[in-house]
Order: sequence, then C-alpha cells, then structure tokens
Amino acid sequence: MNLKERAKKLKSDIPAVFLTLKDKDTPILVKIMASITVAYALSPIDLIPDFIPVLGYLDDVILLPAFIAFTIKLVPKEIWEKNRKKAEHLWDNGKPKKWYYAIPIIAIWFLIVWLIIKHLSF
Repeated sequence: MNLKERAKKLKSDIPAVFLTLKDKDTPILVKIMASITVAYALSPIDLIPDFIPVLGYLDDVILLPAFIAFTIKLVPKEIWEKNRKKAEHLWDNGKPKKWYYAIPIIAIWFLIVWLIIKHLSF
C-alpha cells in the first residue's frame, strides 16, 4: 500500500474517530485527541492554506493522516472496532463542514501573527 492509498484509508476513518469522540466509554485523553482530529478534519480552513506551493497540501497528505493515526493508536481496540462498524456509511454524502470547527485554526493564525508582530517590534 503506497502513501496515497494509506492517507485515503486514514481519511475514511474520520467518521469512526467522530463516533469515538461521542462514545461514553472512550477515555478522556482519547476524547481530547479525537476532538482535535475531528475539529481539524472538519474545519473549512486549513492550518497551512492550499494556495501555498507544496506546503499547502502538506496537511492533507501528512498532518491530517498523522492526527488520525495517532488518535486510532490511543483508542482501545474494542471501542475502535465498535465505532468503525457504526461509521461505515455515516458520511457517504461527504463530510460535513462546520464553520465553528475553524475557530482553533483561526486562533492559531492570530497567535502566529501576534508573535511575529511582537518579535518585529523589538
């Protein structure tokens, strides 16, 4: 399995990560990581905008699959299997895009801009 197929498979696990986040049996650390992963996956704004050459697609190929893979490793196997089966056809019409999931990304960009301005003002 090449890198592109692997990344595509991991992206198809986003609905299962979403259900794992809502599962009452999921440990709190896993819920925190799952919430970060789901928020980033569903955010209409990328951390690295796609119009930036090469780096713009870095999040789609490396960053998001890494979040998903790390989250899956944290989830207990029985919880993961249960939610993966539930999620098989959850988002067949495409993933939902929610603007409030963009808030953390916007906050990170404001922090970066603020740090640059603060650094340049000295």
